[in-house]
Amino acid sequence: MNWRTGLRLLGSVLAGLLVLFALDLAFPLPRAPLYSPIVLAADGTVLHAYLNPTQKWRMKTELREITPALRKTIIEKEDRWFYWHFGVNPVALLQAAARNAFGTGRTTGASTITMQVARLLEPKERTFGNKLLEMLRAAQLEAHYSKAEILQLYLNLVPYGGNVEGVKSAALLYFQQPPDYLSLAQTVTLAIIPNRPRGLILGKNNAAVLQERNRWLRRFGEAGLFTQQDIADALLEPLDVQRHPAPALAPHLARRLVQQFPGEAIIRSSLNRNKQSKAEDLTRNYVRRLYELGITQAAVLVVNNRTRQVEAYVGSADFLDFSNQGQNDGIMAVRSPGSTLKPFLYALAMDRGLVTPKLLLPDVPTNFQGYRPENFDKHCNGEVTLERALAYSLNIPAVRVLNELGVPAFTDKLRQAGFQNVTRNQANLGLSSILGGCGASLEELTNLYVTLANEGQYAKLQLTRTRKGQANGTALVSPAAAFLTTDILAQLTRPDLPLGAASSLRLPKIAWKTGTSYGRRDAWSIGYNKQYTVGVWVGNFSGHGSPALTGADIATPLLFDVFNDLAYNSPNDWFVPPATLDFRLVCAETGLVPNETCPNQIIDYFLPGVSEGRRCQHQREVLLSADGRFVYCRACAPATGFRRALYPNLLPEVAAYKEAQGIPYQRLPPHNPACQLVRGGTESAPTITSPTANTEYVLNRHEQQQLLLSCTTDNEVRQVYWYVNDKFLRAAAATERVFFKPPPGPLKISCADDHGRNTDVVVTISEM
Repeated sequence: MNWRTGLRLLGSVLAGLLVLFALDLAFPLPRAPLYSPIVLAADGTVLHAYLNPTQKWRMKTELREITPALRKTIIEKEDRWFYWHFGVNPVALLQAAARNAFGTGRTTGASTITMQVARLLEPKERTFGNKLLEMLRAAQLEAHYSKAEILQLYLNLVPYGGNVEGVKSAALLYFQQPPDYLSLAQTVTLAIIPNRPRGLILGKNNAAVLQERNRWLRRFGEAGLFTQQDIADALLEPLDVQRHPAPALAPHLARRLVQQFPGEAIIRSSLNRNKQSKAEDLTRNYVRRLYELGITQAAVLVVNNRTRQVEAYVGSADFLDFSNQGQNDGIMAVRSPGSTLKPFLYALAMDRGLVTPKLLLPDVPTNFQGYRPENFDKHCNGEVTLERALAYSLNIPAVRVLNELGVPAFTDKLRQAGFQNVTRNQANLGLSSILGGCGASLEELTNLYVTLANEGQYAKLQLTRTRKGQANGTALVSPAAAFLTTDILAQLTRPDLPLGAASSLRLPKIAWKTGTSYGRRDAWSIGYNKQYTVGVWVGNFSGHGSPALTGADIATPLLFDVFNDLAYNSPNDWFVPPATLDFRLVCAETGLVPNETCPNQIIDYFLPGVSEGRRCQHQREVLLSADGRFVYCRACAPATGFRRALYPNLLPEVAAYKEAQGIPYQRLPPHNPACQLVRGGTESAPTITSPTANTEYVLNRHEQQQLLLSCTTDNEVRQVYWYVNDKFLRAAAATERVFFKPPPGPLKISCADDHGRNTDVVVTISEM
């Protein structure tokens, strides 16, 4: 061959390739098949499956699921020369043409696996012309896909009768196993049905299927595909099979992921199949026992703290309970969080140096610029330590701490923690946000406790399986504050244990917190240890409350049911104090650094360089007359005839509470009546607790409604004087509640104490 001939040949080849390329562009491959979306558990098993857009069960078989046995049986049965031809087997075509022309043997079309794939992708009437097109498509498929991919397409498209297509769909619906878990007999059963999907129907004519299966097993044995022992065992395997429902675990998460990843045939979730199944059963059975209380729904979220992957996701007690809106997703639903945000608030306050666990906080009726919170049981305790306020979920101390921390500082941290409703409404939130005044979801709240379990580091929860390393988190609170909060939350006695129960040694140690929304519409209980965090919500999706609905009584039992199942008999590897924490002695009366007047001292944690170092002043030195009847100020104290004494230095609101409740305490005697010095200033002036400044009061003129006047004062104040629009109204005891009929219009209310200190508020009175 000379060089000119070589060039002509090369040109012809290139021209042919260009023609083929042009034809490939002009007649593109058929679109990929529409698969049934399936959601997998972390171990690869199918949790939930959906019909594809054409209402068929066509679950995608992955390459790893095509076992050697399945591959060998399909190729032996359908196309022995599959790996040797380019989509069309010319020898088989000639043999088929001869048989069809001379009427000898079985009439056949000699379709290769690739040709069958072309026909399944584009179903057409069986004609000679369409057969030619099928061959051309087969060649095109061979040019674009590997043999393994073509075999995969075939196994995903073969019919199994009705709306079942693909070997994976058939394996799951009939054998409840993926293809790579099937026995040899089951594999051969699925290999023989596609040729006769209307005649060999599993579950209806199993006898015919069994006969055909055994016939092919013997043929495969004769062909040497499998050992004689394997064939003998497969022949003995019975065929008692029926169609089962498609997998339907984790319906709420499955729906969420399918919407999040549209068009994905296989979505790998982070769920643990066993934990998901158990959590669903526990939730369903628990809620059934609550029906008579008017409680119909619950949601449970289980998170692995180390990976932040969600391992169980129960959106409702029963997805199919349409009468109780079971298809609503309680994990994502925005509800009032009740008291569940209090641990995070106290952790932030510790990081600001405002509080420590033993610090005493006032728990008395308090007016915070017009907002008057109450404790859940309507009872006040006078003064309580922070750890008791958190452990018993007291509302008034929490509002006080939030008032000191500042609402913007608190809500900004919640925004960083992914609280979407808080982010949208941040400008409108006030002190009530710590008691449930801001909407939150179970997912957001649970992740907040995962953050505490991870030394204050926040990161998003993972709903899908990923091998990537955990992304660096955002530090919301310090490890020290997270530990102290956890230590307090772990002190409560578990409600599911009898005293001294020996079995408690096998149960996991948990830090936990409950919450109940206003109107008893939502009950929350969230608990965690080093391994897991479990969040529970119980209530009604309709928003109706129930008298029995509280976090401690209704949500907590389900929390411990789930946690006990997760971590029963597991090693209680508990949190250890970080190096940034230290101990110090504090006064038992206040929780502050003691001075020389603090004989009772206890040990408390503190954050060096952060926690407040203010000295205790729970007692103050006063100058008493010799008979103890009067108190002298420095200006009126005589040269002799007086003595020094220590008296409790109570906050005015605490003193007022003790006075109102009749709680005995050591009260200062009145000031020296002969003192000629009027002590002005506003530092210790009375605080008007009612009415609230800059507020409009609408009174019913027909009911003769009156306005309440009340205040708090220093200990030594015995009498106060009330003025309305600068006109004297009346004198009253410092703790007395005064009522009067106000005139309509703007009013200036003034209160002066017996030391000459004065304060004013302005209100507006309207009548109806």
